[in-house]
Amino acid sequence: MESTVARDDVKENKAWARGPLHRALVWLISTAGYLAIHAICCTVRFQVEGLEHYRGILESGRRIIYTFWHGRILLGTYYWRNHGIVVMTSRSREGDYIARFIRLFGYGAARGSSSRGSRRALVEMIRELRRNADVAFTIDGPRGPRYVAKPGAAWLAARTGHAVMPFHVSCRNKWVLSSWDRFQIPKPFTQALMLIGEPIYVSKEATEQDLDAAQRRIQESLDTLRRRGDSHWGEQPEP
Repeated sequence: MESTVARDDVKENKAWARGPLHRALVWLISTAGYLAIHAICCTVRFQVEGLEHYRGILESGRRIIYTFWHGRILLGTYYWRNHGIVVMTSRSREGDYIARFIRLFGYGAARGSSSRGSRRALVEMIRELRRNADVAFTIDGPRGPRYVAKPGAAWLAARTGHAVMPFHVSCRNKWVLSSWDRFQIPKPFTQALMLIGEPIYVSKEATEQDLDAAQRRIQESLDTLRRRGDSHWGEQPEP
């Protein structure tokens, strides 16, 4: 797998070479985005439930594999900022903006996605976990279907022995975009509920059936957190 990743890197470095104008635009747009999002999110009042699950993983000496839905990435990114978490981002030009944007919030970036370079990104995430860094997945990204968990987190937990930690964040007042993920932007000074689920562990000896079962547990946990979080504000959650 490592040799395959190395060959892929050579191809991708040639295919995705960036010029100085692109780098300047990345700096300008990502910085502007960071300032705008920080200005909004710093006014949000968070209520947190399940923090004992987060603390329990840290006390066990294991690292965390954060999993959450793509449409809630904005408030999730803000809440968990400056923890040194490594996230998977696309190797596309759009991914360049996202990678710099999240670094401004104190994240690392493993370049790849479920549709391009996923093997390389997963190998990088394994390395980061072995270096005692946490990692994160928008588990239905990058293109959906919405609220359908993909297998990367369960596979990574089985390879490393670390804990999958599902979480969900819902806010009272927000703008909802008409994108595939129904992307949410909180309105200034709103309230938000951060729900942290129980950790999910996968044995290093896991079979394919065990991995499927772990993925179902992740899906069920995130579905439960979403229904609970969204209904907290009087919404009717999607089925």
